[in-house]
Amino acid sequence: MADHEHGNMDITEKEKTFEGFIKASTWVGGIAIAVLIFLAIFNS
Repeated sequence: MADHEHGNMDITEKEKTFEGFIKASTWVGGIAIAVLIFLAIFNS
């Protein structure tokens, strides 16, 4: 435990994964809103 230095971890892969998650969430949210608007317009 003496070798551990707080705040010295490489998190580049975690940042890339999180960025991908945010992009996917944004796309899914946008598509869901578009589908709801489409259904509201055409009264389905």
